[in-house]
Amino acid sequence: MLSFDTEEYDVPREHGVEITMDESMKVSCFGTTRILDCLKECDVKGTFFCTTNFATNAPDIIRRIIDEGHEVASHGCDHFEPKPEHVILSKQQLEADFGIRVKGYRQPRMFPVDLKVLKQQGYVYNASLNPAFVPGRYMHLTTPRTSFVEDSLLQIPASVTPWFRIPMFWLALHNFPLWLYKALLHRIVGHDGYFNTYFHPWEFYPLGEHPEWKMPYIIRHHAGSDMYDRLKSVILDCKSRGYDFITYSEFAETRLN
Repeated sequence: MLSFDTEEYDVPREHGVEITMDESMKVSCFGTTRILDCLKECDVKGTFFCTTNFATNAPDIIRRIIDEGHEVASHGCDHFEPKPEHVILSKQQLEADFGIRVKGYRQPRMFPVDLKVLKQQGYVYNASLNPAFVPGRYMHLTTPRTSFVEDSLLQIPASVTPWFRIPMFWLALHNFPLWLYKALLHRIVGHDGYFNTYFHPWEFYPLGEHPEWKMPYIIRHHAGSDMYDRLKSVILDCKSRGYDFITYSEFAETRLN
């Protein structure tokens, strides 16, 4: 399962650098287009967790996501300043504006979210858990590594390795040797039966050309065209082994039925 947190590019704000919505959307639109091109070239589907900020400013890209057979799920409204009511409002707006049913939710920055509210709003699954230790961000070493049902809502954690819980999310593909990333991915598939990861559109933008954004090396390393090539290499390697690529909703159907 490939997923993409399709949001306005606000990472500079985490480092004390202001960025306008127009500028942040330029970066995110460029990156989302590159992701869609890669998935189309490789003939696979993914799940796009979209903020309503992004959807409102780039409806044509949301429509392309839908038209090309990918899933649109909710990523709240405002990525930098998420509020509890955004769980409700984002689903309502995405469904009303694009005529779709939104089944899944991912909280911005994978922070905790009220599962009772998700269930009340008709969400089928929650993908807001990274079951690993990431300094300054996550400390989830005792939570389940693989999918589980809680209050009839499917929880879909991001994949980590069976031992030591090495997180296999976007930073890993930026910074691990490509052979190591693939080897760990295949180990997880062999152990868990599936693999689930996530990326962001701005990773596919040449961040290294913008020192004014003060991006740490681990973020800008391999950003831009290198990430396109790395993602494509991972996808084609998985396809060569006969792996199926499915959306989160399709995965939820297999786990809840």
